[in-house]
Amino acid sequence: MLDKNQIAQRIAQEVQDGYYVNLGIGIPTLVANYVRDDIQVEFQSENGVLGMGPFPFEGEEDPDVINAGKQTITTLPGASFFDSATSFGMIRGQHVDLTILGAMEVAENGDIANWKIPGKMVKGMGGAMDLVASAENIIVAMMHTNKRGESKLLKRCSLPLTGVECVKKIVTNLAVLEVTENGFKLLERAPSVSIEEIKKATEGELIVKGDVPEMKF
Repeated sequence: MLDKNQIAQRIAQEVQDGYYVNLGIGIPTLVANYVRDDIQVEFQSENGVLGMGPFPFEGEEDPDVINAGKQTITTLPGASFFDSATSFGMIRGQHVDLTILGAMEVAENGDIANWKIPGKMVKGMGGAMDLVASAENIIVAMMHTNKRGESKLLKRCSLPLTGVECVKKIVTNLAVLEVTENGFKLLERAPSVSIEEIKKATEGELIVKGDVPEMKF
C-alpha cells in the first residue's frame, strides 16, 4: 500500500519530456518532487506561474511565491508570472499536455467529483472545471477508499460532478487503473497488494486481464 509521496512518485513516471503539466491541489503538488532529472518539464499553476520546481527546503520559503493551493514553491530558471486571465487562456486553449488532479470520487466512465461535499463550506471550485473541460489527458491521484473504508472508485459519482467522462488514468494507494469504455482496467498493483484487495475496495466495474504486475519505482 502506497503513501501520498509514493503515489506522486508513480505518477511522475507518466510525465514525458517537453510536457506542460498542471498540478492540482493535494497529492498532485508532490509530483514535481519526483520528475526525472534528464527530462525538461514545465509545471503550470492556474494562479499564474509557469516553471514551478520542487517544494522549498525548510527555512528557504518565499511567502510571495505560491501555487494554487497557497503552498510555497520554488521556481526554475526561466520561470514566469502572469495574471489569472493569461493562465486560464493557456488552460482553455489546450496548451497543457497533462493535468494531474486529486478527487473525492471517480466513476467507471471517467466522471470526476473533486470540489464539493454538500453541507460543507468550500471557497469555490477554483480552476478544476476549466481544467477538466479543456484537458485531453487527466490523471487522478487519490486514496482508493475514504476514511470509512468505502470505495471512491464508483459505478456513478454521488457528489456534485466537476467533469464528465474526462479521467484517463487513476493512481491510488492500491493500484494504477485505466478508465475504459467498460470500466476500470487494472494495470498495476501496489507492492504486496493482492488483486482481491483491489476488487474489494472498488465498487465500479474492475477489469482484470492476465498477470497484473506490481508497480516499479
